[in-house]
Amino acid sequence: MGVDMITIRPLSEADVATAAAMEAEHQPAPWPESVFRDELAAPSRVYLAADEGGLVGYAGALIVVDEAHVTNVFVEPGHRRGGLGRRLMVALIEEAVAYGARHLTLEVRTRNEAARALYASLGMVPVGIRPGYYGDDDALIMWAHDIDDPSYLEGLRRES
Repeated sequence: MGVDMITIRPLSEADVATAAAMEAEHQPAPWPESVFRDELAAPSRVYLAADEGGLVGYAGALIVVDEAHVTNVFVEPGHRRGGLGRRLMVALIEEAVAYGARHLTLEVRTRNEAARALYASLGMVPVGIRPGYYGDDDALIMWAHDIDDPSYLEGLRRES
């Protein structure tokens, strides 16, 4: 199935066990089910799921005043490099803007070239390093400003 056949929808409580299992299998510091549940229950959070008859990815953000902080982005290995990460991020940005966000930030492993390229394609720029943030790797801090600008949003949609 192509990336266009995958539905982006809100992440739900029914997805938690699958999301935690995906993390446990593929992430060096996986979130347990309890963290997913806490995040879904917390105010000012946006979590989206990529669904292809089952969960194949997810992304989330914490909204604080006018800033969206991306907390988690994951795409199953078999669905990577086909545009799904970008679709999730664009949908997450649109939701964050609907919550009142004007700026977007995240940390990404310095060694994760694919993710860094994705975020750069979304207009995010590096602004600093958090040494040892991931234990085995530093974090590159990236920001995009004025994500609520109609021309920014239109540019994202056009490139997706």
